[in-house]
Amino acid sequence: MTNGEPPDPVPLSALQHWAYCPRQCALIHVEQAFDDNLHTLRGNALHARVDQPGLQTERGRRVERALPLWHEGLGLIGKADAVEFMPDGTPYPVEYKQGSRHKAADIAACDDLQLAAQALCLEAMTGHTVPEGAIFYAGSQRRRVVPIDTALRERVAAATSAVCQLLAAPQLPPPLQGALAQQRCKACSLHARCQPEAASAAALGQARAALFDPDASF
Repeated sequence: MTNGEPPDPVPLSALQHWAYCPRQCALIHVEQAFDDNLHTLRGNALHARVDQPGLQTERGRRVERALPLWHEGLGLIGKADAVEFMPDGTPYPVEYKQGSRHKAADIAACDDLQLAAQALCLEAMTGHTVPEGAIFYAGSQRRRVVPIDTALRERVAAATSAVCQLLAAPQLPPPLQGALAQQRCKACSLHARCQPEAASAAALGQARAALFDPDASF
């Protein structure tokens, strides 16, 4: 991006990556780095089955799969796994995820953010209000309904702004710390590339050195 040009649109998937870990988001969307593990391979297999563009009718509803989405106002772009259209034309986004609908609340919140961003795109594209959507978990073969409420809409706007800043930053953000790192880093396919333990140790060393540097600025 050069001066005066609008920023590139933010991929919808980047919001979920950022909510899970900003460093992971930067590795994927800035450095174009991605490695597979068991979790990502299962996810790839799931989306290979559902991400086939097409139109069909299910339970009396028109269903479009792999539907391109965008929101010019927010600067978002991506696609929905599936969108069910009610008889009055109201869209109902359905995002497919691995695992069970009984995910930890913080991980489920990452999924909700991505779904809500899809809902806002659909509202901008169709003119219909999207009050809710659903996440279908392949592990349990069940849906979890997600109300697209005011708080979730505000989270989408805030996350989009944060991701824009992250994508323009010259450095990778630091790795997660504490209990959050213990929960998420082990499951991350980019663990070996990210090296969160080494990055944390280096940052700690720099901080210690700065404590005894009279010229250091804080």
